[in-house]
Amino acid sequence: MNPQLVEQEHRLPAIQIFLDSPLAIGATRVYRKYTQYYDEAAVKLMKSGDDMFDFPGLVLSESRDSSKRINSARSPKIIIAGAGMMNGGRILYHALRYLSDPQSTLLIIGYQAHGTLGRQIQEGALSVMVMGEKVAVRCEVKTIGAFSAHGDQNKLLDWMGSGKNLPKKVCLNHGENGSREIFMKKIQEKLGIDTLIAEKSLIIEI
Repeated sequence: MNPQLVEQEHRLPAIQIFLDSPLAIGATRVYRKYTQYYDEAAVKLMKSGDDMFDFPGLVLSESRDSSKRINSARSPKIIIAGAGMMNGGRILYHALRYLSDPQSTLLIIGYQAHGTLGRQIQEGALSVMVMGEKVAVRCEVKTIGAFSAHGDQNKLLDWMGSGKNLPKKVCLNHGENGSREIFMKKIQEKLGIDTLIAEKSLIIEI
């Protein structure tokens, strides 16, 4: 989505958008620096004079004090904060303030693992514990899953099989049990690699 175009077409009101994540701000600086790795569409956008990393209303909240000032900023406003599964980071402070506000919307981006605060809210919890405090969930909750940065099974299989030598062994750690079991069988069948699922008692010597 081109922020400049969105504003020009008046598809969003002129509001402040706070990027409240030091890690995301730092990563953005890295993307801005290494322009030689841009794809054709990004190069074309850059040459047109459109800064894809900045737009009217964007506020970078890198320090703790600037993050706290978001609370007093006039509404409506958009706050982009991590961590993505709400298991830490600055999002917790915003959750304390806005989860119980019927006028607010929590937009969850991407996958939420079992046991995380984000998953509880996504599954419709009426109240949750945030930093030791019980908070009622009265805000509107929406989810967008298309922004996940994880490769799917086919991409991971292609990646594992693309090298000169196949791995001798693969251990699946990340993901839900059902998905890991299916993926384990696919690795064994398609690549013939010895594959196992990580468990708490598992020890692997390297």
